[in-house]
Formats: sequence, structure tokens, C-alpha cells
Amino acid sequence: MNSKELRTMLTVPYQTAFSVLDRLEQQFSTFSSIPAAEVLDTKDNYLVRLEIPGADKDTIDVKATERSLTITADRKNTTDVKKMTPLISEIKEESWKRTFTFVNALNKDNLKAIYKDGVLEITAGKAQTHTAVKVKVEN
Repeated sequence: MNSKELRTMLTVPYQTAFSVLDRLEQQFSTFSSIPAAEVLDTKDNYLVRLEIPGADKDTIDVKATERSLTITADRKNTTDVKKMTPLISEIKEESWKRTFTFVNALNKDNLKAIYKDGVLEITAGKAQTHTAVKVKVEN
């Protein structure tokens, strides 16, 4: 929505504040959503929590590289609306994707993901190997 449309919405005399807010809400609902996240660092692990309410557990995909986690998930609309007339329809099909990059390498063999009550919790162990090498300086 550009500023001209917003000014028009605000100056049309028959519109109430509620109808303006409804239109703004509809405009923002078309944007892709980014799940709220929390990333915690402990001595041995990273703990990542993502809010993905209503996601189908089978669509959740967690991929790890040496220093990153990428999480994708989908929420599908399971209501058969062909037999119904929606009066309000604010719950939409949605896809989420989020990538996190870490300072320490991840132990890809020590990953655990739990999805409960709309929150995905991933524990990623930190790799214990350090790749330091000594280089001989030549003349």
C-alpha cells in the first residue's frame, strides 16, 4: 500500500477507524511471516526455539550444515470450505523458513528436534574438534 492509498483511506468520510484498521490488517496479512525465534548458547549446545503454530509435523524439515541450521515448515488449511460459507477466515495456509548461522561448528550427529504445542525446539551440540594447525615458516 502506498502513501496515496493510505491518505485516501484516511480521508474518505464514511470510513470508520475500524474499517481502516481492517484494511491495514488485510494488507499486512498478505506478507510472508517469519516465525518468532529464540536462540540460546550453552557450554556444549545451541538451543533454538521457533514458534510455528499449527504446522503439520510431517512438513517440518531441519537441515544442518557445518555452521548453520535451516528450518522449514508448512501449515495447511484442513477445513473443507466447499461445503461451508466462511464468515471470518483469518487462518491461512502458511510456509515458514528460517536459517541460523553459528560461530562454533555443529555436531551434526548430536541434533535433536521436538515439536510440541506449536513450538519447535532444536538442540544442536557444538563440535568438540578444533582444526588448528601449526605452519612451519621457511626462509
